[in-house]
Amino acid sequence: MRILHLLWRNHEMVVADLEQVLDFTQTKTSRQLAYLKNAGLVSVRRLDNWMFYSLKDEILDLAQQLLGFMERDPQLLRDQQVYQTLWSNRELAAYKLQNRHWTGGGAPPQ
Repeated sequence: MRILHLLWRNHEMVVADLEQVLDFTQTKTSRQLAYLKNAGLVSVRRLDNWMFYSLKDEILDLAQQLLGFMERDPQLLRDQQVYQTLWSNRELAAYKLQNRHWTGGGAPPQ
């Protein structure tokens, strides 16, 4: 349920993010995702070395009804807060890299 809730709230996630949020090993996370995929609930797309997981379109209405009732569950709320923090830190790091000013001597690196 925790994985389904995170995928529902965030639309698409990679295994590494799910591992961090759930505090699972890579093996456990991948195994749980395989169960969900085999059950027809989750789809996966590959982009380079990254595997992006999302809920299948066919179950979005059911997920909305089911997970909407569970929205106040403390564990699900905590999971979403952890992911939001992870995402915010990632955005902040990208912003800092993008706006880094060259302070060394000579011309800035190309």
